[in-house]
Amino acid sequence: MKQLLQNLRARAPHLAELPVPTPQSGTVLVRTAASLVSAGTERTLVEFAGKSLLGKARSRPDLLRQVLDKARREGLLNAAQASFGRLNEPMPLGYSSAGVVVELGEGVQGFRVGQRVACAGGGHAVHAEYAVVPQNLLAALPDEVEYESAAFATLGAIALHGFRLSEVQVGERVAVIGLGLLGHLAASIAAAGGCQVLGIDIDAARVELARKLGLQAIPRALAEQAALAISGGDGFDAVLVCADTESNDPIELAGEIARDRAKVVAIGAVGLETPRRSYYAKELSLIVSRSYGPGRYDPGYEEAGLDYPIGYVRWTEGRNLQAFVYLLANGAVDVGKLISHRFSIEKAVQAYELIQSKKSFLGVLITYGQPRATLAKSANTVRYADVAEPIKGKVQLGVLGAGNYARHTFLPALKGMRDVELVGIASASGRPAADLARRFRFRYASSEAEQVISDKSINAVAVLTRHHLHASQTEAALKAGKHVYCEKPLGLKEKELVAIEKLLIKMGAPHLTIGFNRRFAPLSTELMKFLDGRKEPLVANYRVNAGALPLNHWLHDPAIGGGRLLGEGCHFIDYLIFLVGAPPIAVSAQALPDEGQYRQDNVQVTLRFANGSLGTLAYLANGDRAVSKERLEIFSGGKVAVLDDFRSLDLTANGRTRGLRASQDKGHRAAWQAFARSLQAGGLPPIPYEQIFSGARATFAAVRSIETGAEVEL
Repeated sequence: MKQLLQNLRARAPHLAELPVPTPQSGTVLVRTAASLVSAGTERTLVEFAGKSLLGKARSRPDLLRQVLDKARREGLLNAAQASFGRLNEPMPLGYSSAGVVVELGEGVQGFRVGQRVACAGGGHAVHAEYAVVPQNLLAALPDEVEYESAAFATLGAIALHGFRLSEVQVGERVAVIGLGLLGHLAASIAAAGGCQVLGIDIDAARVELARKLGLQAIPRALAEQAALAISGGDGFDAVLVCADTESNDPIELAGEIARDRAKVVAIGAVGLETPRRSYYAKELSLIVSRSYGPGRYDPGYEEAGLDYPIGYVRWTEGRNLQAFVYLLANGAVDVGKLISHRFSIEKAVQAYELIQSKKSFLGVLITYGQPRATLAKSANTVRYADVAEPIKGKVQLGVLGAGNYARHTFLPALKGMRDVELVGIASASGRPAADLARRFRFRYASSEAEQVISDKSINAVAVLTRHHLHASQTEAALKAGKHVYCEKPLGLKEKELVAIEKLLIKMGAPHLTIGFNRRFAPLSTELMKFLDGRKEPLVANYRVNAGALPLNHWLHDPAIGGGRLLGEGCHFIDYLIFLVGAPPIAVSAQALPDEGQYRQDNVQVTLRFANGSLGTLAYLANGDRAVSKERLEIFSGGKVAVLDDFRSLDLTANGRTRGLRASQDKGHRAAWQAFARSLQAGGLPPIPYEQIFSGARATFAAVRSIETGAEVEL
């Protein structure tokens, strides 16, 4: 399929050929008929992409600070590689479209294949021939509403939500500042609601167009005087600011023309320095509208499909979307006259040349032809080279998942490895898989994991998806006779571990390893040499300054990420087992109170081992990122070792300290090399299965110990 993408290092968008995405639970696959170009949001993104690196840094100092912080923690090279990697990642454009339902994901209710729908959401209702859209961001289309009109629904819902925030009544006066597309829609909605509406704009052509469409409109230069005359000297009951400018003038004008105790609603992206004189004198309320209603930016609503009860939240973003469609259906709002340009998807790049030019435009649509509710199976895969016969002695690799770990860590670590042939890569959305396929020269990209798992030319699979998929995809790949490299954790439920463990015993042949890369780091090798031959138990204290994550981050979701202890803490529990060389026999753990800021991610875990060794893990989210992320101290037999962030290792014995310094290397490349060698030589997997499964069970035991307050024996 064709999709419009923007690379953040390119001056213009480009059209890409991608696999058709696969709908997941709670989502719908839609064949697009028309999509609307946002002259504000999308133009801003394209203009940012066209800036130099210095220009980007000046316009987004917050991002520059993140890069500098990463450089301090992980070194300049790692920070530069990560930053350039993100700039090279193509971003989807578009957030308002309409089309027909082609396929339903699991659990979707209220929609059917063949149904006509309006679609919303950045990253969802994109400029592409096919799009996967969550069910709460869809609105059913009646026969009266054409696809081109329905493509305005998202922007219409944004205007409608801003209008609702003003709380005006029938017959009240509403001023709309800014008569671009958003302003026209807001004015039309206010008029449909029985209000007296006045539009204001600095562009004479837009003022004239508004008049032709039946709206009362005046130029900015006459605004204060004319507005007071129109309102009989009282001012307006509400002012909707729909302009797109960094200038503070729209907010200042709103204060001048509003009545005493009126509401000013900022719907567009404008300067927000509030002038005290007018806002204080009239006791005005300034409200900044957050997109198109309750549910926006809530992953539970937008992604998980959890709706708000109508008795408590009458107008969610989904209901606003449907309400705007209703206004289109009954003729209360007519967007047909707002369409100034149409471009086919093949010529979509020209739409962005238009919105960045000084030419006059308003509603710019991308069209895709008459949509059909059918999909060829081959559309889920895009091939870049013929799949060759397996090469003896080589690892023929398939990859599941194309997220940040695959993009910035795993695949770069494989560069230059002659014993690895990259065959296929899959991700549900298709787009990131296609990008990585081109960048790292895979033979094909797909949106279906089954394509990779069933591919007979692939003999090893790397599972790099989100945590809730690890166990099922690992099991499926093992059953297909593939060796598996699974990025931690292996599973989020103990019964998943049992199923995989039984499968390995039964099958015998395929190898499994987990991405516990720290075991294979160069400084880990030096550390184990230093501890070699010890005859006493050891005490190891591992402190991880992990830093806080937003409370709505997917890693905190028990069903998807499993929480930070299961999802990340397992890394460090494994390392303690690696140091001792044996499974733990008991686990105890405690956590600080969350206090509304954390999600059980300030934890101390203690592991007891049969030989008397003790390992403690302090996994903390409440620290400062200026301090190194990881620090490990080991005491045993008159020796002390201190490992700091895999950049320095101090080894002390007999009163003398030997210090080792290196660029940060956490062993990602070495971990894969060890796995590849085990496949080629036919020997044992690089991490003993006993340690893999005992480490996973120890992590589950730590979670239970926090819940019960008691030590858990293994």
